[in-house]
Formats: sequence, C-alpha cells, structure tokens
Amino acid sequence: MNVLDAIGSTSLVRLRKVVPAGSADVLVKLEGENPTGSMKDRMALAVISRAEADGRLRPGGTVVEYTGGSTGTSLAFLAAAKGYRIRIVTSDAFSREKRDHMAALGAELTLVPSEGGLTTKKLIQDMIAAAREIAREPGTFFTNQLENADAIAGYVPLAEELLEQTGGNVDAFVHSVGTAASLRGIAAVLKGRRPGVRIVAVEPAESSVLLGGPAGPHKIEGVGIGDTPPLWEPSLVDEVLAVGTEEAKEMTRRLAREEALFAGTSTGANVVAALRVAARLGAGANVATLACDTGLKYLSTDVYRRS
Repeated sequence: MNVLDAIGSTSLVRLRKVVPAGSADVLVKLEGENPTGSMKDRMALAVISRAEADGRLRPGGTVVEYTGGSTGTSLAFLAAAKGYRIRIVTSDAFSREKRDHMAALGAELTLVPSEGGLTTKKLIQDMIAAAREIAREPGTFFTNQLENADAIAGYVPLAEELLEQTGGNVDAFVHSVGTAASLRGIAAVLKGRRPGVRIVAVEPAESSVLLGGPAGPHKIEGVGIGDTPPLWEPSLVDEVLAVGTEEAKEMTRRLAREEALFAGTSTGANVVAALRVAARLGAGANVATLACDTGLKYLSTDVYRRS
C-alpha cells in the first residue's frame, strides 16, 4: 500500500443536532478524511493518472494549475508522491493554511492579489491567465481544472461509496458548485442507479449566476466562480439553491460546536441547503451532502479566528 491508496473510502455520518424535528435525515460524507483533508484528492488522482496514461504528463514534467488551494494542495500531494515539479497560481483571497500546505508539499506559488480578500470573476480570470502563461513553457502539463473533464471520473467512486453506505437509500443529494466536476460525477452515478433522486446544486447568493443573477464577490472558498463553469451539466440537476456567505459561515461554526464536524464554508453552505431540502422531504427520507474538507484549512480566516 502506498500513500495514494489512502484516497477515498470516507465515512458517512448523520447530523444529530442541527436538523429540526420532522425533517429528513441529513447524511454527510466526511471528505476531510482524504490525505490532504479534501475531496479534491479524488479528482487530482484521476486527472494525473489520465494524463500519465495518454502521455500529456511525462517523467520529469511540471504540473501547472490555478486554484483557491484545495485543488492545488491535492495536485501538490500527487506531484510529491510521483516525483513531478508543480507550479501553482493562487491568491490572498484564500486561506493562508492552504497556501502553506501547498508550499510544504513542494509547490512553487505565484500569488495574484485580490480585491479585499474577496473571490471575484476578475480574480479567477487573472489567475487563469497567469497559469496559462506559465503553461507555455516546455514540459508542462496544465491541469486546467475548470475545463478538464477527466476530473469527473474521480468522483464516481465517491457516489458508489455513498450508495453502498446508504443501501441505495438516497432521496436527494445536495452539493455546492465550483468547477461542477464533483456534482456532475456524483449526480450521473446517482441518477443512473436511483432515477428518482433529486440533485440540488448550491451557489453563493452573492454570485448566483446559475440562477440567472449577476456575478458578485463572496467569501465561500472553492465555489462560485462568477460564471457558468464549462463542466456544468444542467440536465443532471433538478434545482439550484443560493446560500449567502454569512449564512454559510454561521452554519460552519454551528457544525463544529454542535455536531463536532470541523469543516470549511463550502460545507456550511452544503448543510444550509441540505436542511432546506430535508424540511421539504420530511421524516423518513435521506438527504446526502459532503463535508468537502477539514476546518484545519480555515483556522486563520474569520470563520474560526478569535478576535
């Protein structure tokens, strides 16, 4: 067994205290159990493995990506395990812990300044442009997470694990949208095995582009890129819900205090939306969602930092 074998097979837990009486059960898959503390380990393994198989990434090559941190950390983990150089474009809009983790794994970081620490459409565009420039160099493989469909396959095992853990009893699946690769990969499996399952996408209320609203700044890290992601597949989605940054942050804190579930703001947003769906479905149903990563990635942010 090597370190890459530790990816996946994460636990599923039922929330006990934040779910009101009369609601469906809310089940949360603990993706922070992956080696870097994030579900993105799954997509990084899929993307790198496919690139190796088809020759886009060769021994001695350099991996290049733009990232808010979790994807970059997962790619840096894969690069360290497999012996590749990795160059990451990121920003001060994302937590210091993520940047430090990437660097600790050997990533060379290029920092793009944000506007007041906010995630904006312009910031994402500037990061992409910087990564594309680096990727012009010989011997590089640009993983290009927003457009790389190889990432979708990384989440198929997650969906299969969820079905096994619930005995196939999933009435709704709720998940926030960044690149849309995870939602698409999971939704395709769930819809194929359980046609009646309801798939609910989540986006920041401040940047609700999937609902037809304008792009705007927000502080839910890792989601809400300010545009419709290229991997978005609306035919797999039954509903989109918007969750505000402050609502997501407060739920993230509640999960830590009341459920002992220590995660980041995208998890908070997932649970806020899952509770809305659970209230509608009522007792006896199962609503599943993800704890996308660990709260250790956010200790320096205002989600957890003590003033």
